[in-house]
Amino acid sequence: MAGYVLGPVWAERGLDPRKGRYPLRVEGPVRSAVDRLLPGMSTLTRYVRYYALYAAFAGHAVDAELAHDECRRFLRRSEVLLAVASDLHAASGPGPAHGIDPIRLGWRAGEDLDLRRVADDGGSGAVYSPRVWGFWSDYGGPSSALGGTRDEHRIPRPGRFDCPQEVRAWFEPLFVAAKQDVVPAAVLDGLTSVGLPSSEAREVPWLRGLFTATAEGRHFPEDWTPGDRHRRSAFRVLGRAAVLYGHASELSWEEAVRSTVAYGDGLRSDPVLSGIEEAAGWGGILLRNYSVGAWRRLWAGMVNQIGADPEREDASADELCAWLVDQMPDTTVRDFLGELPATMIEGCPAEAEREVLRDVDERDALVNVKLLMIGARRHGELTGVLHKAFMGPSRDYLNPEWVSVQLQEFRASRMSDFAARLVNDMLDQARRVAIAKMRSDDEGRLVVYSRLHQRNGRYYRTDDEGWGTPDTRVERLADMAGQLGLIHVDAEGRAVVTEIGQELLEVTG
Repeated sequence: MAGYVLGPVWAERGLDPRKGRYPLRVEGPVRSAVDRLLPGMSTLTRYVRYYALYAAFAGHAVDAELAHDECRRFLRRSEVLLAVASDLHAASGPGPAHGIDPIRLGWRAGEDLDLRRVADDGGSGAVYSPRVWGFWSDYGGPSSALGGTRDEHRIPRPGRFDCPQEVRAWFEPLFVAAKQDVVPAAVLDGLTSVGLPSSEAREVPWLRGLFTATAEGRHFPEDWTPGDRHRRSAFRVLGRAAVLYGHASELSWEEAVRSTVAYGDGLRSDPVLSGIEEAAGWGGILLRNYSVGAWRRLWAGMVNQIGADPEREDASADELCAWLVDQMPDTTVRDFLGELPATMIEGCPAEAEREVLRDVDERDALVNVKLLMIGARRHGELTGVLHKAFMGPSRDYLNPEWVSVQLQEFRASRMSDFAARLVNDMLDQARRVAIAKMRSDDEGRLVVYSRLHQRNGRYYRTDDEGWGTPDTRVERLADMAGQLGLIHVDAEGRAVVTEIGQELLEVTG
């Protein structure tokens, strides 16, 4: 009698591959350092106005004694009304308000707004955000770090610093409108003053003090938490970059800050930077990010070429090695290292990374191998806080010290041998990361968070890998500085520190 083996249920259901982020986990030192040096801001917190909204709402929720579910419903409605108020004069705004695109599917300017349908959970039609607490999910942690609110079982509550009564009164018409299921167009028009932007901007003086850790125009360190002081230092570093390089409109904000704290002798000779302890931390982060970006681009280039040829949808480890090996010069590692630009001049970091990246495609594999080698050099050359920030607190795999050890081992070998080692170690690291992230879902299937998978000794991909470098939030910091009136950028891209910015940040010494 014929038969067959059914096997365990979990095996029958198989694996559930999903897109994974940070496949090599090389980003940790940069991301954790930015979290420490810039609390109260994330890559998702784009507008100062929302910090004021949640602070005012926290006070309103306490006064109105809103229960948990009621608080959530009115918070979501308030976010929708802020987005609509912003959209009514969006031509002059700093950008689109959060959630406005799905809101526009169910509302147009000049029409009444069915707030219940657009904002409430479970409503039919376009719901502005699928998340239970809307965009408070993004702003809650940063707002609490800033001190304007605190999170109590997901509900916004007043924080360390009371929201001024003037700001609360400014938002009160919005909270009143949030009680209506359908808001008339005339009422919506009356809310435009709290939209993005606002000619009144009543929250700016208060929030400017919180972001810069100042009260009545002065900073007294003992009155603020370490996080507050770190955030203030970040604004001061940005302000000093504007003073030194604001005229160079061709520079991005990140490049201007890098010129200020990562290259040259500014950390020890500049009268302002030498007094900002965290400035060296920013210098180390921005230098380390070159190595992180190089690893990410090498990984993306290798993975994304799998399946690029319709006749070969997968690849062996040897074929993946060949992808990088074939792009290496026919020389030894020692000789290639000797051709790299100088990384230090008179004891200070030289612009080696910029020289390597000048007028080339940053996705070029050889360019990124050069960046890894430069990072390895910096591990042995940087000192003090700059070195500590560059390396990070942990001995993570694939870090500049690890690359330095590999360079010593392969010093007399060909560049092709070194390249093969890089590929094999990337594959090993990606496998470790994927296993560490693996989870079992509610149906018993193993969920694998990775875009690269191995089957019968060959690799295939389920999606493209991203090429981007981790966000250091410097550009977000500059956006916030502009909204707070600390820095002004003219139509030609030149940046200056405003009068109030000079007073609060003390960056013109």
